[in-house]
Amino acid sequence: MKTVKVILTIIVILTLAFFATGIIVKETTYQATVSIKKPIEVVFAEFNTPENTKNWIPEIKKFEVVNENYGKTGSVYDIIVENQDQEIKMTQKVMAYVLNEKVTLFFDAENMLKKDDYTFLENDGVTTISLNSACNSKTYIMSCMLPFFADKLEAQSQLYLDNFKTYIENKQTSESSF
Repeated sequence: MKTVKVILTIIVILTLAFFATGIIVKETTYQATVSIKKPIEVVFAEFNTPENTKNWIPEIKKFEVVNENYGKTGSVYDIIVENQDQEIKMTQKVMAYVLNEKVTLFFDAENMLKKDDYTFLENDGVTTISLNSACNSKTYIMSCMLPFFADKLEAQSQLYLDNFKTYIENKQTSESSF
């Protein structure tokens, strides 16, 4: 009987700790970075061409313009991604757009809200893209879970930046060979 009480006590403590996570951790943040041996003008333009995004984020199945503003800030896009054989619809809004310097994107993907702040810097012909990302949730249960997935979210964002680097370097190489 004592063993059962110990096991139940451990389960209760772990459950309380899990639910306390949603109260204590309001936002999950992470960073990613990549350096590309291309001029900032080329990197920034290619990165901010919505139709090309699916070239480095293979989960994107559909990218649709809802409202595209001249200065980009305030532009809205609907995106359909496939994740584990399930289609997820998200909305992307451009919150800030400073040519060749910065772009901030806000995503509303069902239960998750995410802000990606990309900065672009060039030094000796090498452009570095730095991502600062912040995630939170519309639901309490999801906000309890997000901190436990921060490493996975960071790894996924790093993979996408690495994919972008490969894409743009291969694209520029293949275009210049014609």
